[in-house]
Amino acid sequence: MKIAGICFTNAGMELSEKIRKLLASVSGEKEMEVRWYCKGKKLNLDAHPEIRALREGLQSWTAGRFQDSDCLIFVGAAGIAVRAIAPYVKDKRVDPAVLVLDEKGQYCIPLLSGHIGGANEMALWMEQGLGCRAVLTTATDVNQKFAVDVYAKKNNMVISNMTYAKEVSAALLAGDQVGFYTHFPVKGELPEGLVWSAEFYREQDREQAKRETSLGIYISPSYSRAYFDHTLWLIPRCLTVGIGCRRGTTARQIARLVDDALRGFSLYPEALLQAATIDLKKDEPGLLEFCRGRELPLRTFSAEELRAVPGTFTSSGFVSEVTGVDNVCERSAVLAGNGELIIRKVSGDGVTCAVALENRSVEF
Repeated sequence: MKIAGICFTNAGMELSEKIRKLLASVSGEKEMEVRWYCKGKKLNLDAHPEIRALREGLQSWTAGRFQDSDCLIFVGAAGIAVRAIAPYVKDKRVDPAVLVLDEKGQYCIPLLSGHIGGANEMALWMEQGLGCRAVLTTATDVNQKFAVDVYAKKNNMVISNMTYAKEVSAALLAGDQVGFYTHFPVKGELPEGLVWSAEFYREQDREQAKRETSLGIYISPSYSRAYFDHTLWLIPRCLTVGIGCRRGTTARQIARLVDDALRGFSLYPEALLQAATIDLKKDEPGLLEFCRGRELPLRTFSAEELRAVPGTFTSSGFVSEVTGVDNVCERSAVLAGNGELIIRKVSGDGVTCAVALENRSVEF
């Protein structure tokens, strides 16, 4: 997580130093990269060598941090922060978290991306670490209701439709029921306001249940069926794509086959968690470019590791001759994904791929 902070006075620098040390104390656990700046007059920078003097304008600094940071922290007046970020606010799915603290550290206010960006969670963490008061204004938090965007973020799920996500929150806040369905095993009780899909009701109750829950959440990597008139899919990142390819295969060739395979099984491409292959292909330029473009980690295994994977796989004598194992895509998908093979080997244009679904559950 990349965090950038800025302050404007000597008192602000004192608090900034406390925040910087607090963040540094957990940087290993949370993998934080923290950069801190100060802009103002008569600043005692010598007393805080870890805080850099900001030479550029505040607007320019803010524009840059919106591009390269996950979280911005302003120590100063909320109005300064609001004016600084206003030109760059785009979408809650991509905007960084933005927080503001007064220079005495009495209050911490999440201004932007409270849920998906994690600003609310960061504010509560600051409350514990600094003793300030987190000022949360998001309606689901204030009313202690289930927040679907927070749940999705914490569980590595992608929200299919932000309009429906807002409708879900509005319905829960109004005291209405929101339907729920998933094929995954569910652990724990459904949050207040969520009710199982009408599929689970007795035959004579289904029509009434359907009318009451025309809006619902479906947790699945597949869009093959909508269980509600308005279905908000939460797409878990739970698929591993195993890939084999000829030397010199381009990223476009790989993407075309993978996308076609997913489309053929009505699977969201957003459900991809990682890619896997044999270690002979760990430096294949086209494969690496494909993974970078999709922001997928690439896991590689030796032929010996792949041969040891239990199961029945599509065998190829040619592949065995070249790589030392009879199948690369299916075996690597199962080994990396720790789950069930749901798309067996498909091939085209010098590429093979297969997809495995990880063993997972839905927890509340």
